[in-house]
Amino acid sequence: MVHFRKRSIPYLSLTVSAALAALNITLMVLWIVILAEYSWWGALTVGTVAFTLILVGLVFYFFLTIKERRLAVRQANFVDSVTHELKSPIASLRLYLETLRLRHPSEEQRGEFYATMEAELTRLDDLINELLEVARLDAIGADSPVEEIELRPILEECAETVLRRHAQQQQDLFSLDCAGVSVQAPRVTLGIILTNLLDNAIKYGGDPPHVQVRAQQDDPNRVVIEIIDNGPGVPIEERKRIFGLFYRGGSELQRRTKGTGLGLFIAYSLVRRLGGKLSVREREGQHGSIFAVDLKQGGRR
Repeated sequence: MVHFRKRSIPYLSLTVSAALAALNITLMVLWIVILAEYSWWGALTVGTVAFTLILVGLVFYFFLTIKERRLAVRQANFVDSVTHELKSPIASLRLYLETLRLRHPSEEQRGEFYATMEAELTRLDDLINELLEVARLDAIGADSPVEEIELRPILEECAETVLRRHAQQQQDLFSLDCAGVSVQAPRVTLGIILTNLLDNAIKYGGDPPHVQVRAQQDDPNRVVIEIIDNGPGVPIEERKRIFGLFYRGGSELQRRTKGTGLGLFIAYSLVRRLGGKLSVREREGQHGSIFAVDLKQGGRR
């Protein structure tokens, strides 16, 4: 089991920034009081402007330090997550190979071993593909023409991929309400977007998970696709951050869900490239989240 490292907070730099800001404010007040008493209005104006600019710079540096530190923590957590995601299937494959080599399992056990090994290899392949997608994000779908894509068939293909990824056999995990709706987009790009969103819905869904997909085309130039899960939902304070690179909600020390935190970032980036918007909101009166993909027909590549 991988134990995630605790990340230290740069208290020294934050304390120094706060102390300098307090000192700047004190000096500015004294400057104003002293010069106002002697009616040195020119020096008072210049000094006040200078102190204000220094204060703005210190505040900017203070928040920039916090932002950079948060990014560093997310990057470090990402490395831990990827390390764990790589080591787990490799350790499992090694264990089954050693068992097959040293023992003589029955045909039934051998079949179970092979099925598990195949699932672990699929998990490794999915992780590598996800990392490659981030590395070549700008090139995804660049060679694919924009075409008219019927939504239901491509959703069924993406759902099959997600079911294999999670070793699920239940076809009723997904319900699709998108008859007669089509999207104008590069097929590869749309497939990656939908696969990542469906995967996220299963991963963070309830027990058992159930995902609804509905699409509507009230405007001939606009399609809205909603992926609805039955999980605990996304807290309000995290609804913008979950689409950021390396971001995963919750604590890495208590995390039970597999993943690297790249899926939503990939989907968000590709939707933006198509000229659309990806957002999340809560389900009214029920547990779960609704991820809405708002696409303009014939969106830019």
